[in-house]
Amino acid sequence: MRVLSVGCQTLLAKELLRFWKVAFQTLAAPVLTALLYLLIFGHVLEDRLPRTHGVAYPAFLVPGLAMMSVLQNAFANSSSSLIQSKVTGNLVFVLLAPLSAAEMFIAYTAASVVRGVAVGAMVLMVGLLFADLPIVHPVWALTFAVLGAALLGVFGIIAGLVAEKFDGLAAFQNFVVMPLTFLAGVFYSVEDLPPLWRGLSHFNPFFYLVDGFRYGFLGASDVEPWLSLAAVSAALALLSAGTLRFLASGRKLRQ
Repeated sequence: MRVLSVGCQTLLAKELLRFWKVAFQTLAAPVLTALLYLLIFGHVLEDRLPRTHGVAYPAFLVPGLAMMSVLQNAFANSSSSLIQSKVTGNLVFVLLAPLSAAEMFIAYTAASVVRGVAVGAMVLMVGLLFADLPIVHPVWALTFAVLGAALLGVFGIIAGLVAEKFDGLAAFQNFVVMPLTFLAGVFYSVEDLPPLWRGLSHFNPFFYLVDGFRYGFLGASDVEPWLSLAAVSAALALLSAGTLRFLASGRKLRQ
């Protein structure tokens, strides 16, 4: 028995092929960006910052950069696919296929997970050339990478449905995804923040993704990994339920 229908498998294959055909832009470019962050921040701040969670700053920074790449590229995959299909008018071919809302949701989200995790893995491989990074709990790291990519892939579906043009999609990227990512502890430990900002950081779901993912490598975190897992799982479940309902309604999709 097939786990996925033929239609769902076909849409998933189409989404995977879409970003693979321009791999230099969708895979290599994000790795180069993360490498620049690593070289600049790691080199400049390594001698100025104390050891965090028992490791040097570059080793602390690499998991954060990898998770940032996972999140941003997972969001970009589903959101750009939907908005491009809407703008060019070829979304009608997806709608004509016998696909349910759940099947569309699975295909777009799964493709986002593949791209996000692939980019994150490539960033980690490059980062290992510049930092002595332990991998204490690999299962935890993989779990948070998949959950993070899924969460942002689902959010990308929402953004792609709501936005009318590329400008609207850029607003989601610039005013939601980017700020939440940079304020999630990618470049610093939230324990070093003043109490007010430390407390506000705990309302940012991206913080739990970065902190939990970093725990998988360093074996240390700002909050308990089980708390991070619960927070991320709850956010993913709520957002997925809302997105499925949105897809099923046909709003911004068939109208």
